[in-house]
Order: sequence, then C-alpha cells, then structure tokens
Amino acid sequence: MMNADIAHRAENRAARLITDGMEPRNVIVLVSLGVGAAQSSPMIGLLWALEAILFAALIPMAYIKYGIRKGQWADRHVGQRQRRLLLIPVIMASVGAGIGGMLWFGAPQAMFALVVAMLATLAVLLPVTAVWKISVHTAVAGGSLAMLALTYGPLMWIAAPVVLVIAWSRISLGDHTPAQTIAGAVAGTVTSYLVFAALSA
Repeated sequence: MMNADIAHRAENRAARLITDGMEPRNVIVLVSLGVGAAQSSPMIGLLWALEAILFAALIPMAYIKYGIRKGQWADRHVGQRQRRLLLIPVIMASVGAGIGGMLWFGAPQAMFALVVAMLATLAVLLPVTAVWKISVHTAVAGGSLAMLALTYGPLMWIAAPVVLVIAWSRISLGDHTPAQTIAGAVAGTVTSYLVFAALSA
C-alpha cells in the first residue's frame, strides 16, 4: 500500500509539472518564437513574435491572475467550465487586438496567420465549452505543432507524442476525460492547420 501511495504521489507530481510547464501560455510563447525565427528576416520575425506573445499569452495571463486575486477563478488553468465561458471571450478580444496591430503595421504574412489561427481555435473551442469541457491544453499544443510542421516541414510531426504526454497529465490530474483531451487536440490541430496553411501561403 505504501509503495502504491508513493507511486501515486510521484505520478501526480509529474502530471502537475507537465500541466504547468506546458500550459497554453508557454506553448504560445514557443510557437510564436518558432514561427518568428523562420521568417526571411529572423530579427523582424522575432519582434512580431513578441507582439503575438503580448496579446495571446501575457495579457490573458495577467487577466487570469487578476481574476484569481478577485476570487473569480481558483487557479491559472481555470478548471471550472462555466468560468472558461467568461475567460475565452476576453482572450479572443486580446488576440483580436493583436491581429489589428499586425494589419495596421504590416506584419509578415506567416505571423499574421499564426495569430489568426489562434483566434480561430478559440472560436471553435468557445461553443463546445458551453456544453462540454474540451481541453484547451491539448488544443493549443496540437495547433502549435501543426503550425510548426507547416513552417519547418513534416519532420516536426515526430513531436506529436508531446501532445499525448500533455493529454496524459490532464487526465491523470482529473481535469479532463480522455475524450476531452482527444477532442481538444483534434480541434486545435485541424483548425490551426487549415487557417495557417490558407493564410501563410
């Protein structure tokens, strides 16, 4: 019994580290920098990546932290489905503002496509979240992988097990069912792939 308890605690610690380390904010930072570095002028691309990170990751995270302080939600992953219905539109507004800045100042097409794909994924997740707690973690991870594969080539798909590991962490912690993580990964991957491919060409 003691060994089983130790193993369970170790599994929970590992799952928590993965869930926190690969949360959407961090994955958005990675994919933005990755796509930015692939631009014809990497320095310009990385500057636009910082703009994407600001509106798609940092501002939403600041809003989440504000909500935690106000007691609006319990943690930074906003585990309650109903609360996500309040959060996702705010994130969409922030991402939309980032898209406006990219249009106004003439961002590279791929950077524009990156952020539009993020907004499109949120638009797909929002109505599903109204009735079912689809996984945002796996949606962002799958979508990011799709955009990196389109940017750097199909060899990037070998990183697909990372999405499975993130899904495992969410299931292990009891935050999602297997179906919710699979649905999130499929929704994020397909939406991001189609939008990014159409707009970055």
